[in-house]
Amino acid sequence: MKRLTTAALTGVLLTGGLAAVAQPTQAAPARQTAAASGAAAGSTGTYYFLFDKNQSNPTKSKLYFMKSVPGKDKVIKSYRAGSGNGSKDECASMRGWLPNGSYKVLGHEKHKNGGRSGINGYAIHVQDKVCKNGRTKRTELFIHSEMKPDGRQGPKLPGQDSPYRWDGAGDYYSLACIKITPAHIRDLFRTADRYGWPKQLKVVS
Repeated sequence: MKRLTTAALTGVLLTGGLAAVAQPTQAAPARQTAAASGAAAGSTGTYYFLFDKNQSNPTKSKLYFMKSVPGKDKVIKSYRAGSGNGSKDECASMRGWLPNGSYKVLGHEKHKNGGRSGINGYAIHVQDKVCKNGRTKRTELFIHSEMKPDGRQGPKLPGQDSPYRWDGAGDYYSLACIKITPAHIRDLFRTADRYGWPKQLKVVS
C-alpha cells in the first residue's frame, strides 16, 4: 500500500471527522493511527467512513470504519476497496476514482434495485462532489458491491461478468463508486448497526 504522510491525513481529520479481498481486521495500520493523532477535541464517540486511495493500485485501496477518540482515532474495521476503472483522474466522469474531501452520508439500504446496469442490494449513498477543476460534478455515488436486489448472488455467466455476482478482483472496478465484496458490505452494515451509522465519509490519498 502507498504511504500517506501524517500531516496529510491529520489535516483531513481536522476538518471535521469523516464520511464497490482482504479480510476485515481490527488492527489499525501504523500510519493510520499515527496520522489520526490530530483528531479534533470533542469528537469522542463519532463514527465515520474513511476511504484511503492507493496510488499504486486503485483496486487495492482501503475503506475504514473509524471512531474518533482523544489522541489517535481508532480503526474498528478495514476492507479492501476500489473506486473508478483504474483512472486516477478524479474529474474523469464514469472513469476516475472519487475526489478527495468530505461527503455527507445520505442514507443506506439493503434492497436497492438499480437493475442490470445499476446498483443492487446493500448500498450506502453519499453526496455528489465537484472535483478539483471546480466544474465537473461526480454524481450517483455509493459504497456498494455486486449482488441481486435481495442481497443474494446471481448465477455465473460463462464467458462474461455478471452484474449481480462478485466474480473476482475485476469487480473492484467501478464508474467512481467505492466497491467492496458482498461479504464485506454485509459486515460493514452489521458494524454500523452495532456502533452507529456514520454521517460522513472522508476520502484521502
